[in-house]
Parts: sequence; C-alpha cells; structure tokens
Amino acid sequence: MTRIVDCYLPLMSPWAYLGHDRFVAIADRGRAVIRWHPVDFPKIFAASGGVPLKQRPVQRQTYRMYELKRWRDRLGVPLELEPRFFPVDDTRAAHLVLQAMAEGVDPAGLIGGVLGAVWAEGRDITDAETLADLLRREGLDAELLDRADAATADLAAKRAAMTDNAIAAGVFGAPTYIFDGEPFWGQDRLDFLAERLGVTLD
Repeated sequence: MTRIVDCYLPLMSPWAYLGHDRFVAIADRGRAVIRWHPVDFPKIFAASGGVPLKQRPVQRQTYRMYELKRWRDRLGVPLELEPRFFPVDDTRAAHLVLQAMAEGVDPAGLIGGVLGAVWAEGRDITDAETLADLLRREGLDAELLDRADAATADLAAKRAAMTDNAIAAGVFGAPTYIFDGEPFWGQDRLDFLAERLGVTLD
C-alpha cells in the first residue's frame, strides 16, 4: 500500500523553505509519496481566521523575526530575514508547479528552487526570467512556463479546487503536512511526522 503525505504550502513561505529539504528527505526515508498542493493561503486565512503578516500585531511580527533567525542558524541554511521581493504574489509560480505536475514532473526540486529564490537569492518569483531560470536549473524545458501561462484559467480553477480541499481538510497554516489523516502544522513539527513514518532522524 502506497504511503502518501500531502503537503499544503504557499510558494513564498519562509517556513516551507526552511523545512523543504528535511521534509523531502523524511518522506523518502519513510518510503512515502508526496502530494504537493501549492494552495492559495490568503483564501485559507480568510476561512480560518488567519491574518496576513503585515496585518498582525507588531509583537507577533517581532517574534517572527526571532524565530526566523533561530531556525536559520539551527539549520545552517541561507535566509534573508527581509528579502527584497516579499510579500510576493505566488500565483504564477503555483501555476507553473501545477503545470509541471500535469506533465508528470516531480515538482520537489522546482518548489525548493522557488522558495530559495525568495528567501536565499532575493529574486522575484513573478518574473518570467526568474522562473525560466529555475526550470533550467532543474533540467526542465523553460517553455513549460509558456504552457503554464497559456493554461492560466484551467490552472487557476485547479488551484481553487485544491484550496477548497485544503480548507475542508482543516488546513489553516503553512506549511501543513497530512499523513493518514493526521495534520502536522509547521516545519518545526517535522520530527513528529518522521516518527509517524517510522523514520529515525540523525
């Protein structure tokens, strides 16, 4: 029986970025297939009582910066605390990922590239050349972006349905991993997901 972990994320989340490589490794070691869901988190926030970053109280925004520093240092990953292009609309990048999936591409590398472009490289993920470059890095055809742009209406509908499914599944924060009906919210809960998958972390 195939083991499946569903991952719901926005493609500009620092927490999804910080957890991405560890999550992929845990799923691999746990012999689980990842189903990626690059959903519309503003819609999820509206349905679940969440508040966009800039609308949160200053105390919460300040504490978030402490946490980003702590996790950056703990994991030893490059991360710009105030990237040049953030917040950013991740719609085009999400459509690109959905198009890649529709063409049978495992999108893990592309997703990691998009997240890293925002948080480690200070790049604009709404920009066509940025996205084309990320495709080329993964050995993918840069024209995949043209195909995604041409299918915007269909991909938007697919993403909307995916987002509705996320809300129905109880998703409210990013990233959320769901295995066997059990949700794990945040990259700081990956240890618990590993335990459920029977993976021993080094």
